[in-house]
Amino acid sequence: MANLTQPTNESVDDFLATVEDPKRRADAATLLELMTRVTGERPRMWGSSMIGFGEYHYRYDSGREGDWFTVGLSPRKGALTIYGIHDGYREPDPLLEQLGPHTLGRGCVYVKSLSALDGGVLEELVRQAWERPRT
Repeated sequence: MANLTQPTNESVDDFLATVEDPKRRADAATLLELMTRVTGERPRMWGSSMIGFGEYHYRYDSGREGDWFTVGLSPRKGALTIYGIHDGYREPDPLLEQLGPHTLGRGCVYVKSLSALDGGVLEELVRQAWERPRT
């Protein structure tokens, strides 16, 4: 069974322009710039609301497999969602304790305000996630 969310050819800029909340839109643009700088990659839309960088293939013992982005974000209504810096199948990175106000999801980090975070810690978490081997 493959992942239903797939990369698209939709415009990242056009998507960001549809984010209603100006603060969430600005936070997403700032995080997008940080991820672009750290990864050296161009962002790509995944599904209708996720922006991802890079791509890797995964296969679980259950037989489920698919492709996913290495790091990414989604400016959701309730919170800015950051993907890749937390893997719900491993112990949380100790650096997350220094990040600032956030909550953890299964494989993501939810943030209400990017300005409340330690930017250096966030950048290091993105860098580590980008460099971490994936299988």
